[in-house]
Amino acid sequence: MHATIRDVAREAAVSVATVSRVLNGHSNVRPALKQHVEDVAARLGYVPHAGARNLSLARSGAIGVVLPDLHGEFYSELLRGIDREASSRDLQLLLTVMHDRPGRGIDVLRTMHGRVDGIVLMAPHIPQGELVGHLPAGLPTLLVNCGPDDGNHAGLRVDNQAGAIAMIEHLVAIGRRRIAYIGGPDDNFDALERRRGVEIAAARAGVAVRTMPGDFSQEAGTTAAAELLKDLRQVDAIFAANDMMAIGALMMLKRAGIAVPDQVAVAGFDDVPLAHLISPSLTTMRIDTAAFGARAVARLADIVSGTTNRTVEPVTPTLVVRESTNHPSLGEGRSTGEHSI
Repeated sequence: MHATIRDVAREAAVSVATVSRVLNGHSNVRPALKQHVEDVAARLGYVPHAGARNLSLARSGAIGVVLPDLHGEFYSELLRGIDREASSRDLQLLLTVMHDRPGRGIDVLRTMHGRVDGIVLMAPHIPQGELVGHLPAGLPTLLVNCGPDDGNHAGLRVDNQAGAIAMIEHLVAIGRRRIAYIGGPDDNFDALERRRGVEIAAARAGVAVRTMPGDFSQEAGTTAAAELLKDLRQVDAIFAANDMMAIGALMMLKRAGIAVPDQVAVAGFDDVPLAHLISPSLTTMRIDTAAFGARAVARLADIVSGTTNRTVEPVTPTLVVRESTNHPSLGEGRSTGEHSI
């Protein structure tokens, strides 16, 4: 049979309360006594009961994760980081995907109350007011890329606007003046912020940008590029609001025999793993997506424990210049580079 906390207390000749304080890391125990209790617990092979410990702390040991989708490399990397950080903290994950049904996400928020200690919520496609109005009262929640900061909720957010500005500035710096931008869904906060950044940078540089519709899928990038191929005199660069659309555009240009970047430069946003594996490798705005997911869990854990404030933490993407915008004539040593915005 496994040793119990009472066995440890009896063997160490102390109270059960003292053993509990030692094992839960309380500071009001003399170092010598703490060491004595820990030695006895180790010798008896005592293993704390996670369920009992969580019950005593009024916690479930689980966190909820609500995402808009799971399709594509971005969400794969995001979940990898979330799972890595949760595992390191001995937390279980309860995952729900909204897909294209915002109402489902709102219903899930209600059902998660009482089942998890807190929620990581990514919902860039739900209006901020509607989203906040359905957050369960008293349930710690971290909003990830969820619309404008209302000053009342903790958040983690990619600085999409600054990233898009940096990419347009890069394209202008390499001499591109006829830029096509493939956007994301009109109801998506990330997409709107990236488009706003494009508009700001284009106005500053005095260049024309043609905006094409998109939905973050590779197929949308392919469709947009096919439309642009009808008259390539109108475009010398394509910037897509995410990497998968940029990859779709790049593949279409290659099939049509268009030299990238000689005739048309191509750039994306996110830096998914595939971005540096394709040929030519893709210039993009890097978000360390796995680290972003891990940071979301760490922030939520701090909220649950009451050791953080309710601020929105910005994450600034980094410009990664690769072959799709960097002409080989610049030299092998400059074919790939990273520049912080």
